[in-house]
Amino acid sequence: MAQTDINIAGVGGQGSILAGTILGTAAVTYDKKYAVQTQAYSSELRGGFAATWLIVSDAPVGFPRVTSPDILVAQAQDAINRFSKVLKPKGLLIIDSDMIPEPPAGIERVIRVPATSLSRNELKAPVVANMVMLGALWQATGIVGREALEKAIIDFVPRGKDKLNLEAFDRGARAVENQKV
Repeated sequence: MAQTDINIAGVGGQGSILAGTILGTAAVTYDKKYAVQTQAYSSELRGGFAATWLIVSDAPVGFPRVTSPDILVAQAQDAINRFSKVLKPKGLLIIDSDMIPEPPAGIERVIRVPATSLSRNELKAPVVANMVMLGALWQATGIVGREALEKAIIDFVPRGKDKLNLEAFDRGARAVENQKV
């Protein structure tokens, strides 16, 4: 049985929770896997803490809490400060390198993605940095099928914004194609 525990975290407004919801939907609805997702956020409208924890499995999930993730996707320095200490010793850290200049010492497997600058400068839409990070996560892990993720993105993004979000996803995937983990 393959099970992967994931933590996607950042600050409010970055779309970390939406990225986790999309990934969970892709797993359950389109890849016929099992998934459990939980989330937490602070009371600020934007800029406060936001995180989601997701378990994706080939079998039913017996315990729905992520205590030591296999993967941490960090969109802000606050996410590193809060969650890097519980990442599994051989875990994978995926960071927005525009927001986190240097990953913590001692983490061996790190993928750097300039998600903020890709979304802001190339796509002219800073709000899609989460889709860039989701594309990077997919490219690095193949946790669900690409088609499943693309369908789930279309399900969740506002009508008329699907093409932009799919392009952001693709940019994230391409950004990590040649990175070794």
